[in-house]
Amino acid sequence: MDKIIKVGLIGFGVGGQIFHAPVLTPVKGLELAKIRAARPEQVAVAGKKYPQSEIVNNADEIFNDPNIDLVVISTPNTSHFSLAQQALEAGKHVVLDKPFTITTTDADELIALADRVKRVLTVYHNRRFDSDFSTVQKIIKSNLLGDIVEFESRYDRFRNYLKPGAWREEDAPGTGILYDLGSHLIDQVTALFGLPVAITADLRIQRKGGKVVDNFEVILHYPSVKASIKAGMLVKETLPRLILSGNNGSYVKYGMDVQEEALKAGFTSLTKDKWGVEPPETWGKINTEYNGLHLVGNVESETGNYSGFYTNVYNVITGKEELIVTPLQARNTIRIIELAMQSQEERRTVDFSFS
Repeated sequence: MDKIIKVGLIGFGVGGQIFHAPVLTPVKGLELAKIRAARPEQVAVAGKKYPQSEIVNNADEIFNDPNIDLVVISTPNTSHFSLAQQALEAGKHVVLDKPFTITTTDADELIALADRVKRVLTVYHNRRFDSDFSTVQKIIKSNLLGDIVEFESRYDRFRNYLKPGAWREEDAPGTGILYDLGSHLIDQVTALFGLPVAITADLRIQRKGGKVVDNFEVILHYPSVKASIKAGMLVKETLPRLILSGNNGSYVKYGMDVQEEALKAGFTSLTKDKWGVEPPETWGKINTEYNGLHLVGNVESETGNYSGFYTNVYNVITGKEELIVTPLQARNTIRIIELAMQSQEERRTVDFSFS
């Protein structure tokens, strides 16, 4: 019989409700035992959707429960460090929502603590399990485009007003879309190409009354690859999600992975057929020369699977696999954010450094 890992989820806002609880509960061996929900409406939703889980109003009730093996933290960024520290000191394995922490100093301290207490620490970079990203990985591995020279990835939204009460739009450490959407895009680039040699950034506040970055372009420089990531809150027309170019051809992809919209609609991988499967009309297009042939046409997208993240976490805790998203990788994402802010402040390209 498989070992049961009891999970305590701290935070039941959008992150906890949409991206964690319905993604981890289908994973065999994981049991959502406790949920800390702060607001009455969150308590009501948690009780309705997860009647088997105990709803608590204090994180200590999760930290102090000897039956809880894994703590998932989906709270505002400023609380990530302190909550993860408490969980690790209580002997729990920890999944932190992205971004890992606000600073690399905090990230380094958590990594060292996890090593000392011999507990698993990872960060929910679920966009590693997007269908489009998996497709790009497959294309690169197959050498369909030859030597890769350029990669562009963007994650846009359109909201031309400031959302009332949204902590991500307040002038506080760790807010703005560079930490939010940027951490996803940086993680994907470094998963593909490793650490850059230098970074150039253009960070802007475009909406009237805005207090934090709501538009960015960051270039990650590699010896033979230029990787550009972009995001904005005032992009109404659909632009290419991904552009991958090599010395033999290109791949262009429109549209986002389908899992987020399915989760927002209340589905899970257990309740929706063909989970993570993109419709043919959203497949990317390739135009390349390969083995003497001119290939032009659509490339079937790989299947997305956010629950693959939690399957990996379960297998790591039970000694069956190595971590896919390591805390050091997540820490280096924060470092690149720090260097992007330095590049903007100094208006220059900065070399990558670990500290």
